[in-house]
Amino acid sequence: MAHPTLSEIYRQRRLALSFELFPPKTEEGLNNLFQHLKELTGCGPAYITCTYGAGGSTRDRTLQVLTRVMEEYPALPVASHLTCVGASHEDLRGYLRHARDIGIAYIVALRGDPPRGDKTFRPHPDGLQHAIELVSLIRDEFPGFGVAVAGYPEMHPASPSRAADMEHLKRKVDAGADAVITQLFYDNDDFYRFRDRCAQEGIHVPIVPGILPVTSLAQIKRIAALCGASLTPKLMERLEAHPDEEGQFLVGLYHAARQVDELVEHGVPGVHFYVLNKSRAAAFICRALTLSNRG
Repeated sequence: MAHPTLSEIYRQRRLALSFELFPPKTEEGLNNLFQHLKELTGCGPAYITCTYGAGGSTRDRTLQVLTRVMEEYPALPVASHLTCVGASHEDLRGYLRHARDIGIAYIVALRGDPPRGDKTFRPHPDGLQHAIELVSLIRDEFPGFGVAVAGYPEMHPASPSRAADMEHLKRKVDAGADAVITQLFYDNDDFYRFRDRCAQEGIHVPIVPGILPVTSLAQIKRIAALCGASLTPKLMERLEAHPDEEGQFLVGLYHAARQVDELVEHGVPGVHFYVLNKSRAAAFICRALTLSNRG
């Protein structure tokens, strides 16, 4: 089935929603994921993405998840994450050939995080060192894919400066990326400043905010520390006032809903939800704000 290109998705008047999945480790987890996906597809997403673990773990499982999504929702385009970690040129080409042959429409091209316990990224001896090279490989040899890349409103934790981080992003876009999906953030001003810097650098592809509603204070502290995101003082104060996870969930839901509503009012072309394989928070936000019906 022919799907719209990634560029076309973000040129439409309708706000483009997307949801990011992670391959579960068990069949039970997979079945639970698809129960949640049923609710998420009711929000009318433009596409679904699926990532995989650090170091390339669960990469094959990613393709299994996306194959099942395509079987159950044939009209819904899907995107696979692909990283440079632990992969040779031929490994990457093999994955891309397989992804193309089974009907995956888009690739989220990333350098990727080092394997667990390793603080330094080390490219495969016959692999790629940067996402820029991966974007170039896809554009040169697999031009049928739409390509999204990552952007960092608060700067990539390994980047020496904001200027260097923005220069790197510009090179990824110049290599052929169709859109930038941001890392999670909790202060919209960080996103607006980032979007302005992109415009100043001549980055004119869609800049799509990535949103992770807080559902647990302990969990978000771990995630934020890993990706270099910060929690606002007001959000932390509200979360810490609730020792129970249900209270934290409601605080996180309120904060994320206000974030998304304001971002939409400020003209973002889409919203990408990091759903952590759960539907409750993202579906509540989409329904409360009637996002799937906005034009």
